[in-house]
Amino acid sequence: MTAARIRRLTLNNFRSYRAQQLAITQRLVVLTGPNGAGKTNLIEAISYLSPGRGLRRATLSEAAFTEGDGSWAVSVQLEGALGLATLGTGIEPPGTMPTETRKCRIDGEAVGSAAAFTDHLSVIWLTPTMDQLFMGPASERRRFLDRFALAIDASHNARVSALERSLRARNRLLEDPRPDQKWLDAAEHETAELAVAVAAGRSETVRQLSAALARRHDDSHFPAARIALEGALEAGISSRPAAEIEDDYRAVLKANRARDAAAGRTLEGPHLSDLKVFYAAKGIAASDGSTGEQKALLIGLILAHAQLIADMTGQAPILLLDEVVAHLDPSRRRALYDQLDRLGAQVWMTGADPAAFADVSARADVIDVSPGRAQRAA
Repeated sequence: MTAARIRRLTLNNFRSYRAQQLAITQRLVVLTGPNGAGKTNLIEAISYLSPGRGLRRATLSEAAFTEGDGSWAVSVQLEGALGLATLGTGIEPPGTMPTETRKCRIDGEAVGSAAAFTDHLSVIWLTPTMDQLFMGPASERRRFLDRFALAIDASHNARVSALERSLRARNRLLEDPRPDQKWLDAAEHETAELAVAVAAGRSETVRQLSAALARRHDDSHFPAARIALEGALEAGISSRPAAEIEDDYRAVLKANRARDAAAGRTLEGPHLSDLKVFYAAKGIAASDGSTGEQKALLIGLILAHAQLIADMTGQAPILLLDEVVAHLDPSRRRALYDQLDRLGAQVWMTGADPAAFADVSARADVIDVSPGRAQRAA
């Protein structure tokens, strides 16, 4: 088992950093400093080395340094699945390109998208905003699951985006009191194909993640969750041919045209599915657990996912854990560090209190972060 390792991180005009470079020597990287200093900005930069919009889901222009020209760039020197490589991504100044486009390069050569980075590394993260995952809307859990699916199948994100575009196109057609039936048929044909592909990807991810959760050792600190995908299409994915499910969904779309037109949106499909999470040992929904139990279940899911990626690819992913230890008691904190050691991944952790990392600081790169600057602790 190997692990992807970032050896050097370089930022230019990214968030609060005009220019910043960090040399990394350890598997554990601890970023400490006061709130608002820019710790999360550093790990957000790394999150752009995966498909999607990064851990904050910001627009590309929002990541630019406020006093810069609107461009930004992030690059890493990496020991990854294909050996040593330099990965880079960023945007040009406004007006340089017809539309805001993220450029991606590997060893100086342009690649089509950030999906190409997945040949070299996987990146997963846990942020404070995810603490409300089990209590929040289904859309957040779908997005959470899609990040999991993306780490297993690099093309999943493109299918989800294509489905969203196809649904919007159908909705626009339905705004016409007398829509062209041939155009609607074509739109629904495409929508059904994409919907089944997305549902199948999510279902396979849940299947594999469920198996990974079952393999986890009994752990009172981060108890195992039981997960299930709730949705009409997903219910038949494992037992019926995809073509048959597509035909059924096209029939549903056609039958619901008037209702969907009145609602202004498509009322059935995988864009409304939900990831159900349960506290397995107690047999209760995760949303009914205490705040501490929900946090522990969430960490357990992230750890299981990281182990699944390692088992499937032979390489542990890079973990970005934003303020993850801030609300853990000392025993849970030590348990987390023990599990991270067993995983063997490179882990970037942020926190305002250096004392929270006392158990690992001797074997970590500890970086002091102040506004616009990050440097190795003395």
